[in-house]
Amino acid sequence: MKKAHGISIYEDLAEMVDPGHSCLVVWDVQNGLVDRIFNKEEFIGNLKSFIEGLRQKMPVVYTLITPLPKEFQSSWYIHNMMRRFNVKEVDKLPNFMAPGSKERDIPEAVEPAKSDIVLNKSTASIFIGTNFEHMMRNKGINSLIFTGIATEIGIESSARDASNRGFYPIVVSDCVSSMDKGAHERSLKNLDKIAVVKKSAEILASIGR
Repeated sequence: MKKAHGISIYEDLAEMVDPGHSCLVVWDVQNGLVDRIFNKEEFIGNLKSFIEGLRQKMPVVYTLITPLPKEFQSSWYIHNMMRRFNVKEVDKLPNFMAPGSKERDIPEAVEPAKSDIVLNKSTASIFIGTNFEHMMRNKGINSLIFTGIATEIGIESSARDASNRGFYPIVVSDCVSSMDKGAHERSLKNLDKIAVVKKSAEILASIGR
């Protein structure tokens, strides 16, 4: 670790992911997305092992896609959802991630423990419309370890936002996935320029599992 102007600067992965100042984020791992990714079995297996390796060492925060009430959704959100589901009429949009629906649930293999935090959110950034940043600052956390779906959407958006807010963003390359393998791979290349991209085994070894 280096010191400059009273600031501590981490020099290697072990310092960045030290459990004393890190948090694991499990982003949008819900049936409605998991069932559509290109590598479901591999992803769930990797993520399960990774969560189990870190759960007793640092906070774990799960996010859940939680759309706003329809009358409070933005015009852009509605437009984008119509494009995503290929419908021409607003009334034909499905009730995406509706409370109580199976698609909203987290798969049993990677479900939260009682000690974990489950955070409802309505955007592709963990920082917008939530108390996440406030919670992290209160806890003295400055490294965020991102896992989940989709790499090129919420993971990349949140990692970029974390970087802009002064957090160390760490993306676990074999614990993130997407419905689009090509977009996933391109996103990891983008993220390697503005975040730390490492495999789960490297991170667990650095923490000393």
